[in-house]
Amino acid sequence: MLILAPLVRVWRGIEWGDGEMGRWGDGVLGVNIIMVSKNMTSIAAQPYDYEVPDLKKVALVIIDMQRDFLETGGFGEALGNDLSHLQEIVPTVKLLLEAFRQQQLTIIHTIEGHLPDLSDCPLSKLKRGKGTLKIGDAGGMGRILVLGEPGNNIIPELTPLPGEIVITKPGKGAFYATDLENILRSHSITHLIIGGVTTEVCVQTTMREANDRGYECLLVEDATASYFPQFKQSTIEMIRAQGGIIGWTTTAHQVLSGLNGKSVRNEKLIT
Repeated sequence: MLILAPLVRVWRGIEWGDGEMGRWGDGVLGVNIIMVSKNMTSIAAQPYDYEVPDLKKVALVIIDMQRDFLETGGFGEALGNDLSHLQEIVPTVKLLLEAFRQQQLTIIHTIEGHLPDLSDCPLSKLKRGKGTLKIGDAGGMGRILVLGEPGNNIIPELTPLPGEIVITKPGKGAFYATDLENILRSHSITHLIIGGVTTEVCVQTTMREANDRGYECLLVEDATASYFPQFKQSTIEMIRAQGGIIGWTTTAHQVLSGLNGKSVRNEKLIT
C-alpha cells in the first residue's frame, strides 16, 4: 500500500485557501494536481489571460497619483515635463477605483514621500539631478516630496476613502522600507492589478518587487502613464515579454469586464 504524505497547497510561496486554484505537491513523488475554483475570474490580457482564483484575493494598487506629479505648479511641471500624459489617465483610474469600491475589494494607494527631516532619504537620491528644485525644497505646493505637504497628497479625484490602505514609501518601489508585504499577507492577497505613475519608474519597480515575492501582477495599460510615452510603451513590452516574465498587461475595459463576469478577447491591446 502506498501512503502519501500530507499535501500542502502553494503558489509561488504564497499560501492559498481551500477551493482555489493552486498546486498540490507531495514533496516525494512530485505530483501536481491543478485545482480550479468555481470563483475563478478570467481577464483577457497579454501575453495570455490573467486568472484570479477569488476576487477576495486581488487588490487594486494605485501608484503615486500625487498632486506634485500631475498638477500645474507641482514638481513634475517644474522639471519641465508635459503633465497632459499623466492627467489623461485620471478618468480611467477613477473608473477602476469606483469598480473596486462597488465590489468592496481591497484598494491600496501609494505615496512617494519623505519625513520632514529627510532622514529616510538617501543622500544619493537627495543630491541626484541638476534641477533648480530638489527633494525638501519649497515648491509651488509646499516642500517637494515631503509627507504631509499639500503637493504630496493624492489628487482630489482619487482621494482615498476610510478603510482604503495608503502606503507611504521613501523609494520607487512600494515594497522597499514599507509594510506592504505584511499587509498583503494579512489580507490573503495573491494578485495585484496595478495602475498609476510613472510607468517606467515607480510602477515598474513595484511590479518587479511584487513578482520576486510571488505575486501575480496585471498592469492596466490605459491606467498608467509616463511623461515620456515611449518609456511607457517600452515598459509594457518588457513586462509581458517572454511569456509574461514580470506579469500581464491589459486595458481597463478588460478588467471591468472580468470583474463583471465577462471576458472580452477581441479588444486590441497596446502593441
